Amino acid sequence: MPTSDRPASSGRLLMGVAWAVLLLGLWLWGREDTGGLGAASGPTTGDVAAVGRPRAVPLPPAHPPLEPARPQRVEIPSIGVAAPIVPRGLDAAGAIDPPPYASAQTVGWYGAGTRPGAPGASLLVGHVDTRTAPAVFYGLSAARPGQKVRVTRADGSVAEFTIDDVQVFGRDRFDDRKAYGQRRDGRAELRLITCGGAFDRATDSYAANVVVSAYLTAVRRAG
Repeated sequence: MPTSDRPASSGRLLMGVAWAVLLLGLWLWGREDTGGLGAASGPTTGDVAAVGRPRAVPLPPAHPPLEPARPQRVEIPSIGVAAPIVPRGLDAAGAIDPPPYASAQTVGWYGAGTRPGAPGASLLVGHVDTRTAPAVFYGLSAARPGQKVRVTRADGSVAEFTIDDVQVFGRDRFDDRKAYGQRRDGRAELRLITCGGAFDRATDSYAANVVVSAYLTAVRRAG
């Protein structure tokens, strides 16, 4: 994803009022005048490249969901992410803005949706790169099942999620529910999303989206 002072409409997640339209907007995210680094997002093979879960990696049981609280910060120690979270709302055109281009190391949370730790699937989005440097989710495709994602929340809790799936979804055949929908009823789930695949300078777009899925497995107090 590039950085510039151009209007946010060029890099927005397109969405309507309905949830399905929001997911379609996430699919379209990244089809913009990027001019980015283009090598950040990992490979795709066919329609979907799934990193999957190594057989030797056991996953812990799910923790019961929490009461809703606003997210403030996200950490993914395995790939070096430690970033503030900002809510992103709708503009006059009914689109949700990703993090500002001037804040490429900030993660955006769809504030009208599920809060991380509460029941359902919450969405965190970030740029993969700028015109000159890696951005906050540059290494997202290197995340692996079993690794942790920690979200510090406004109520003083830290919701710890365990990654259970990493996939790269091609744009030509995209299943929004499979990419972003809740995997298991009753769980608190998290989706971390950025652009992925090869960068095509002819069309100024990335070929895919990287989608990391995680679920709540522990809770502790901040500090």
